Amino acid sequence: MSQLYRIIEPISVKEIDSRNKKKKWEYGYNEEFDIVVISKDGTIGQIYEINSLKIALPSTPNRVDNKNNRWTPTPLPDELQKLKSVFEWNKRDKSFKSQYVDFIDNEFDKREYGYWFMNRGVKTYMTGSQYVYLNYSKIDVGLPDFRESNRILFIFWEACKADKRSFGMCYLKNRRSGFSFMSSSECVNISTLAKDARIGILSKTGSDAKIMFTNKVVPILKNYPFFFKPVQDGSDNPKTELAFRVPASRITKRTMMQDHEEEVEGLDTSIDWKNTDDNSYDGEKLKFLTHDESGKWIKPNNILNNWRVTKTCLRLGSRIVGKCMMGSTSNAKSKGGHEFKSLYEDSNPRYRSANGQTKSGLYALFIPMEHNLEGFIDEYGYAIVEDPKEPIKNSEGDFVDIGAITYWEREADVLKRDQDALNEFYRQFPRTEPHAFRDESKESIFNLTKLYSQIDFNDGQIHARNLTKGNFSWKNGLKDTQVVFTPDNKGRFLISWIPPLRLQNRVANRNGQFIPLNESLGAFGCDPYDISGTVSGGGSNGSLHGLTRFSMDDDVPPNVFFLEYIARPQTAEIFFEDVLMACFFYGMPMLCENNKPRLLYHFKNRGYRKFSMNRPDKKIEQLSKTEKELGGIPSSSEDIKQAHAASIETYIETHVGYDTEGTYRDPEEIGNMPFNRTLLDWVNFNITKREKYDASISSGYAIMANNKHQFQVEQKKSKISVNFARYNNKGGLSSKLAEYE
Repeated sequence: MSQLYRIIEPISVKEIDSRNKKKKWEYGYNEEFDIVVISKDGTIGQIYEINSLKIALPSTPNRVDNKNNRWTPTPLPDELQKLKSVFEWNKRDKSFKSQYVDFIDNEFDKREYGYWFMNRGVKTYMTGSQYVYLNYSKIDVGLPDFRESNRILFIFWEACKADKRSFGMCYLKNRRSGFSFMSSSECVNISTLAKDARIGILSKTGSDAKIMFTNKVVPILKNYPFFFKPVQDGSDNPKTELAFRVPASRITKRTMMQDHEEEVEGLDTSIDWKNTDDNSYDGEKLKFLTHDESGKWIKPNNILNNWRVTKTCLRLGSRIVGKCMMGSTSNAKSKGGHEFKSLYEDSNPRYRSANGQTKSGLYALFIPMEHNLEGFIDEYGYAIVEDPKEPIKNSEGDFVDIGAITYWEREADVLKRDQDALNEFYRQFPRTEPHAFRDESKESIFNLTKLYSQIDFNDGQIHARNLTKGNFSWKNGLKDTQVVFTPDNKGRFLISWIPPLRLQNRVANRNGQFIPLNESLGAFGCDPYDISGTVSGGGSNGSLHGLTRFSMDDDVPPNVFFLEYIARPQTAEIFFEDVLMACFFYGMPMLCENNKPRLLYHFKNRGYRKFSMNRPDKKIEQLSKTEKELGGIPSSSEDIKQAHAASIETYIETHVGYDTEGTYRDPEEIGNMPFNRTLLDWVNFNITKREKYDASISSGYAIMANNKHQFQVEQKKSKISVNFARYNNKGGLSSKLAEYE
């Protein structure tokens, strides 16, 4: 089961206690310990890790509100509900004020520092932004319910605000998760605290942004208590802009005896919305931008182009002065999903530039469907993920006897005969990031029905744990002797099959030339890179795939991909040696692209030319001088491109997903392709932009290497003519499109 967060201990208890006593923990990014402190009282307690971001909460108080052992809103006293502005408060007598000044002061403290309460017997912290959302933000059903998943979202969002390296959040959500209301609440929360600020709203269309403004933002402001609400200019029901002239002065014990209206400096803050355009808010300075439905921008609008513009609105030089709260489900690739996927992937906090920022500047967050599905949240706000032993009362007061995952699986099962409907369901209610970015199947050159069924099977199987990460090394550090494999969770290799000892390191040395002795058992395909670069420096990955052949040896699984390597080590030399050691360990040759020849020279100079296969489409006398020297296969040949794609297509048809016609195996038997990263690369493969698909290139060459006899041609033939099918994946069974439709 997926986790929303995990509690980590990167700092000693002694160090935390020492600084807590002196209240020395400052709000913001702490470079010394690589944590983001969201506490504003100088102390820290538990540290959450959410999508690789380490977030320090305030220290846990000894006593917390335990009135109901769950979240309940703090009611606003009737007399205070009648007051519409701070000016009306100032006109009331001292006796009246003294009754309520502590209440008001406490509400300001909760908004500023957050709020602790007891929930199902556990001391629980929520940020000030979430407290205001839950206690004072009117949504379509009244006040919102507390959800544990939203608590984590608000903690992550607070970290984005606190972290000076971050421009905000890019939230990949599921449908009906409440993001539009939460971001609308934050619009109002920030605007009523900020001075001389501009707050912006964008959505998939201008009309959607307007609806968000008029139907969410304005009603939320109206529901605010007078002590949080500034006096606004113009209409109480504005259509384009909310402008605040005078702020709500914080009412404290020091000021409670005042009984006259003071001259108060204006807030001069506004909220507005813009039509959807690549240049929306161009040149304007923003304190806060809510970017709703950002995965649904339809051409000619482009969320990537817009973000490049609006990002500049949130900074002055190198200093970030505003934050963006972005969230959406994803459309299909051709309907805005492709650009949003790129933006989301560029927001991964694990990968940063030398300046400490992600490529987009945002921090990505994904919360799986099972933690946020309506009807499957219990009365304490926790998700009912698994099937309960006894029925559980949900937040609507109904009893639930199955978990969110079972419900989701039943819904998906009904749609399995309509692949596009199933993909749409996955996008709306994703359990994984790949679910969220499922594409329409009709445009793929490969059979997406088979690919997605294999991916789903892999996702749901415990057998995936049999995949082992690790690295290869020379035994005792002696090169060209014997290779050993060492499991390592941070390793670059992912392996599904390790040969028995009798088949390991089967390499002969004949006159200084090493020869693979397991060529009859399988081969590798490789897509190399030549230029070294840092991990954060970009560039394509080096990619290597190992594939077995059909064999009579019972210890060798037939026609199975057993190794996946998709990485870019710090130097190209590390990559070269990784590839060489993998080939040596398995005793198998490789078919490698020769347009980047440094890897092939590495093999030749070390005596491993026999490990580099020649291109299979030409006889040896037809090879060029360089091809005879190094081996390898050119990537620029159109014939090779077509043959490469056709090889992948054939493998998918034969060995991936369910064979519904029973041609190659029992219709109920799933294929055996365990590497989802490669399967997803095949899903997205575009033959006209094949250089972007490292995994597809190397895996396709592995297939070609194991079927080289199919590419032998008569000398008089100058061209391979290979036509690979395109598929209509609608309905329960895929069908090849007519050749001349």
